[in-house]
Amino acid sequence: QVQLVESGGGLVQPGGSLRLSCAASGSIFTIYGAGWYRQAPGKQRELVATITRGGSKNYADSVKGRFTISRDNARNTVYLQMNSLKPEDTAVYYCNADMVRLGYSAHQDYWGQGTQVTVSS
Repeated sequence: QVQLVESGGGLVQPGGSLRLSCAASGSIFTIYGAGWYRQAPGKQRELVATITRGGSKNYADSVKGRFTISRDNARNTVYLQMNSLKPEDTAVYYCNADMVRLGYSAHQDYWGQGTQVTVSS
């Protein structure tokens, strides 16, 4: 079974926008804290943004004012809206989520499969 499924990556020109989605499987899991990470070629993986279940957000300085993380708890989905994209935003983006399975109390950490974002003219 797939716990987290990412979508929305692609090729975009500088200044363009993309929206990434990260969805948990049906209603079997509940997402608590969640975040987006990215890893560019030759670079260390970095945290881009986080969001708590209550909606509190944090962003890396490099994306503040350009990216927005959000969530729809009814859909068990986390989003990353990316505006004013720059070539340096090019990376594989990964969703990470702290999740609890229905009927259980233990929290587990899951990763999405990754989606490529390429910003180039």
